Amino acid sequence: MTATADYDSLARRLQALEDKEALHALMIRGWRALDRKDWQTWIECWVEDAVLEFGPWEKIHGKEAVRAKVEEVESPYASMQHHILNMHVDVAGDRATGIGYMWFVAVTESGNTSSPYSMGGPYDWEFRRGPDGWLLVRQRLGVWWTDGEDTLRAFA
Repeated sequence: MTATADYDSLARRLQALEDKEALHALMIRGWRALDRKDWQTWIECWVEDAVLEFGPWEKIHGKEAVRAKVEEVESPYASMQHHILNMHVDVAGDRATGIGYMWFVAVTESGNTSSPYSMGGPYDWEFRRGPDGWLLVRQRLGVWWTDGEDTLRAFA
């Protein structure tokens, strides 16, 4: 193998690692913003033509529609924790796909932390790299289990 081939191989592998790290960072930044109810930071992680698919809801098209729905539904919770578990991404040029698991825990009433509501299920993502870096294009989220009572009925 020539020095040029070695360098090219190294450059490709380094780019793949940087892309995967950027995608992980994008998701962590966005989902931590959800916990803080920082809707602006969260929606900045999405492209304009975003699509959100979530079990009990109709498919939502467009960045602002996605933000409006999630803000409407999650605002009433006293506090929330969004966990992304077992995240894996595959990068192909300026496109990427990802999978993971969601574990969502929320306090439904301020001061009543002993009975949180939680749910979990699979995530399926599509990403696109643009001039400003990686952004989320589509998210599909399923609910496999719930625990506790969602007294706010936000996810019904």
